[in-house]
Amino acid sequence: MKRIILSCMLLSVLSYTSAQTIWKVTDEQNHPLAFANIVVMSLPDSTFVTGTVSSEDGNFSLNTDIIDGLLKVSCIGYTTLYKELRQGESLVLKLKSESQQLGEVVVKGDLPKTRVKGDAMVTEVKNSKLSYAGTANDVLRKLPGVADVGNGLQVLGRGTPEYYINGRKVRDLSELDQLSSSNIRNVEVVMNPGARYDASVKAVIRINTQKPAGEGFGFDNRLMGDYNKKAGWLDQFNFNYRKNNFDLFGLLFYSDSYYWKTHQAVQDTYLDKHWKQESLTDVESRSRTFTGRLGMNYVFNNNHSLGAYYRVARQPYYRNYMDVYTDVFSDGADYESSDNSSVGSNDYTKHTLDLYYNGNVGNWHMDVDGNAIWQTTDADNLVNEQIKVTDGSKSVRKVTTYSNTEYEFYAAKVVLSRPLWGGNFSVGAEYGYMSRNMDYRNPEGIISDNKDEINENNASAYAEYSKAFGKVNAQLGIRYEYDDFDYYVNDEHQKDQSKIYHNVFPSASIFFPLGKTQVMLQYRSEIQRPRYSQLSSQVAYINRYTYEGGNPLLRPVMTNSLNLGVSYKWLSGRAGYQHVKDDIFNTSYPYSNEDPTIALISQNNSPAYDMLFVAVTAAPTIGKWSPSWTASLNKQWLEVESPEGYINLNKPLFMLNWDNSLELPMGFLLNMGVRWMSTGDMQNTRLDEQSWSVNGSIHKSIMNGKMSFLLQANDIFNTQKQYGTLYSGAVRTIKMNNDPNSRSVSLTVRYKFNTTRSKYKGTGAGDSQKNRM
Repeated sequence: MKRIILSCMLLSVLSYTSAQTIWKVTDEQNHPLAFANIVVMSLPDSTFVTGTVSSEDGNFSLNTDIIDGLLKVSCIGYTTLYKELRQGESLVLKLKSESQQLGEVVVKGDLPKTRVKGDAMVTEVKNSKLSYAGTANDVLRKLPGVADVGNGLQVLGRGTPEYYINGRKVRDLSELDQLSSSNIRNVEVVMNPGARYDASVKAVIRINTQKPAGEGFGFDNRLMGDYNKKAGWLDQFNFNYRKNNFDLFGLLFYSDSYYWKTHQAVQDTYLDKHWKQESLTDVESRSRTFTGRLGMNYVFNNNHSLGAYYRVARQPYYRNYMDVYTDVFSDGADYESSDNSSVGSNDYTKHTLDLYYNGNVGNWHMDVDGNAIWQTTDADNLVNEQIKVTDGSKSVRKVTTYSNTEYEFYAAKVVLSRPLWGGNFSVGAEYGYMSRNMDYRNPEGIISDNKDEINENNASAYAEYSKAFGKVNAQLGIRYEYDDFDYYVNDEHQKDQSKIYHNVFPSASIFFPLGKTQVMLQYRSEIQRPRYSQLSSQVAYINRYTYEGGNPLLRPVMTNSLNLGVSYKWLSGRAGYQHVKDDIFNTSYPYSNEDPTIALISQNNSPAYDMLFVAVTAAPTIGKWSPSWTASLNKQWLEVESPEGYINLNKPLFMLNWDNSLELPMGFLLNMGVRWMSTGDMQNTRLDEQSWSVNGSIHKSIMNGKMSFLLQANDIFNTQKQYGTLYSGAVRTIKMNNDPNSRSVSLTVRYKFNTTRSKYKGTGAGDSQKNRM
């Protein structure tokens, strides 16, 4: 009875007293430990009284002017610390690394160590050669299990990740180029996100930056010039002003960029006749963009903070020039040819408002986030066509198209978390509303005018619990998502295309050591809803033989995945198995029976299939040379329809990455990388030829690191080309040869003064819908 009375007294006083003492949790190198569990127990019976979690800077607060007790501090990968809680005492608590934990010792200038920690593979960047890589994008390209696939970064075996910087969702990928590698502390790669993430999220990359330098005004300016047939440049100015608990931050960004691509395609269509179209396409474009952001943050104390920011992105100039030369054959005989040239323009304005509150209410930690986005895009295209028929006759025509697209988006999210039964428990709910209106016009009447509208309400809730059992950490979660999708064409509601979904997604993870090897095993059920453009019923005019449109009947992609990750010293490995249902494939159909030469490029859902992924990374240090080798294998078991009947696309796809970092005299750092990809199958495409590329950079900093220079060369030998065959149903195949604008050279000059980073803790809301925009 005395124990119960004592516990109740302690709980009551801890809940209402205002006298607080600040404590801090660090590792043996005095680095703050975030999200360490702190439990207060009464003496002498060790009855649980209350608990909390350390903040990002390792701090936590307790009411210590009550009575003496026992403090239990634990963190994954560290030995649990027991400390007597003395009245009025304030200390820094140091946790020792467990002997099984890998990569805890950081050697200045060494290759970054990768280890398993919590739900992620963690790579230390601070005090390693990766800190000189350039930008966050340059760091990510060198991480184990992350690959540059030509059109962006992917977590091998999982797909395109979502990015977070200090817990805040990255919505504009240009932020990765705006963050200097020297400001990054570590990077966490999550192969199997838990229930707290949207069920459409395949993988997560969390970037944690170093502690800010101090108060006052600081800035970081980056100027880059690049050359790829033509010159382009950008300038980025980040600034921050901090005074006591107030934080003002902003960004000014301007870019002038150039793009080109050459594309060859041969389309074989088998109807009443064998139609063959051989096309050569040259594309060039120029764009100018501006981004501005201004925000504020206020930290009342360790228990409460709030903030907001406004961001505007504007593309005032975009011109796209495309020339398409096509020869058409009917049963092997010349039929006609065309010379198609077009000029297109596209400008958009996007406004974003973000609000957040972060605080503690009793034993609960609360995150509240709100988002609003307004975006308008205007596009027009003028096509001039010259057609020559085999009989010698010629014709000329112009095709003009206009489109206006408007997005309106609102979302809110609440997440509550607390220590529970020796572990951590969190629950959350989220709501998002999206309205998309698009008006498409073709004055010549070659394609019908169309106006479609999408209204979508999305609500979700989740619960997640994690607990350490000695050296083993387990996590369980479940997520529910409701999606109400209404589709309108020319102001008429489309019943067949409008749908309501109810989905439940379980997830589970376990992390444990086997001797000196760290192991994680994870399961997750997930979904990928079609992008709004993929659901559009509008048909866009590309050229005389090619139209492009969406598919309002597309179903969401459902995936069940099982993943394994291991880490031992400088070796790490990953393996994954997935069962995929209703995957979305690019395909094409004959636009009409009246004119079979016209192809409608669209998407459809595929039959269910299975996938296997394996990757191994070795990253030793040999003197001043730090190599890193990654070998990976992707294999799918997929049957698709083709003009020759059903065929199996089961050929495995191999990839090799070889990165090298070499310290040179006078403080120069040289990086060289080689990428190679074999032939193989990926979805309904067969890669017919190997591709490879060589990239290099050299870095030098002066003025104690305040100014730095980075010279980069990408795809030095211009070998990153793509050759493949797209199997597009029973009547059509397309052989493709892409020559992208991957070869370029750039010089980046960066100057930093009293650089600080914002304490902004907002994480955003409605990410699944925003990603589909």
